[in-house]
Amino acid sequence: MNAPQQLTQQLFAMQDLGYRQFQIKLMPTVDPDTVIGIRTPDLRRFAKEYAKQPQAETFLAELPHRYYEENNLHAMIIETGRDYEKVMDATDAFLPYINNWATCDLFCPKIFGKHLRQLSQKIPQWLASDKTYTVRFGIGMLMRFFLEEHFTLESAQQVADIQSDEYYINMMAAWYFATALAKQYNSILPFFQNRQLQPVVQNMAIQKAIESRRISDEQKQLLRTMKIRA
Repeated sequence: MNAPQQLTQQLFAMQDLGYRQFQIKLMPTVDPDTVIGIRTPDLRRFAKEYAKQPQAETFLAELPHRYYEENNLHAMIIETGRDYEKVMDATDAFLPYINNWATCDLFCPKIFGKHLRQLSQKIPQWLASDKTYTVRFGIGMLMRFFLEEHFTLESAQQVADIQSDEYYINMMAAWYFATALAKQYNSILPFFQNRQLQPVVQNMAIQKAIESRRISDEQKQLLRTMKIRA
């Protein structure tokens, strides 16, 4: 049995058919035949050990992968890296092959948090991509690393400037602004007051904020008045 066949066998050994059906319903853009059905904690434990094996490097070079879980495994292996430049190179090589929101959203190399200046210079390149999930990933990095003490209006403006018809980009932009309202309310509110967001993004962000426990009732009442009517 060669290495790819052995890996496939190991992945199917972790299969949970009930969880597979659950995942398929959540990912309408993914071919059901490519979903094995592995719970994320199980795959993460496997990835942590597999990353130590010499065949892991070969696996990372074998793109595209067939299975959804292989893509998740790929992301998890990259996350174990401790060399920023190598992790960034591996990230850039992998991003064009991400084909669903779930893989995109679980992928977040921790090493990025130790190199925020370099990361902030890289993110605009992702946001300018013609690949849906590369753009979504870039927004996700701004949301994860630049909404607390490293927040800037420039980073929020980068998201506001995105013009897209892609649902999975606009949904992430809305998630970003809803989260930003919870963490940087006074700085972010003018984006809504001045209608700087695409209408679909503004309305989805307001809906998410209204559903959030981190937004006060008074703030929710004001946000409701800022929905853009068709």
